[in-house]
Amino acid sequence: MKRGVYHIALCAVLTAAALVLSLVESVLPLQAVVPLPGVKLGLSNVVALFAVYRLGARPALSISLCRVLLLFLLSGSATSLCMSLCGSLLSLGGMLAARRLAGQSLSVLGVSVVGAACHGTGQILCAMALTGGTLVFYYLPTLLLTAVPCGLLTGICASGLLKKL
Repeated sequence: MKRGVYHIALCAVLTAAALVLSLVESVLPLQAVVPLPGVKLGLSNVVALFAVYRLGARPALSISLCRVLLLFLLSGSATSLCMSLCGSLLSLGGMLAARRLAGQSLSVLGVSVVGAACHGTGQILCAMALTGGTLVFYYLPTLLLTAVPCGLLTGICASGLLKKL
């Protein structure tokens, strides 16, 4: 029983941390540095990576879903909910698959880059579904190119966190 309470409390704290990182990221002036629409650092992926490595798939999924839903309640944008949900689910699935399939040959940084690339892919797929067109698909290479530095940055942060905790 004690372990269950600790596990739930840890998931709640990680959800809060991911939500705060998402909110902080939304006010960062990244567009001034990288003037591309839809490009974000993905700071909440630090928490998702930590959860994948320390807690496993189910808690990581719960944390990601709760973060997305809480962010929706704060922002109120249905389009943002759809884009964030698709990106987060595909990102988490990609990170879990990369970690399992690659085993020890892929570092936390590699898993993070896979997650960032999957997040961008999920958002493009969602945008295609929302618009009913395929023109937005041509933006995918741009998002995949920006996924590498963003994924490396979040991977470095997550790697440091995993070593410290």
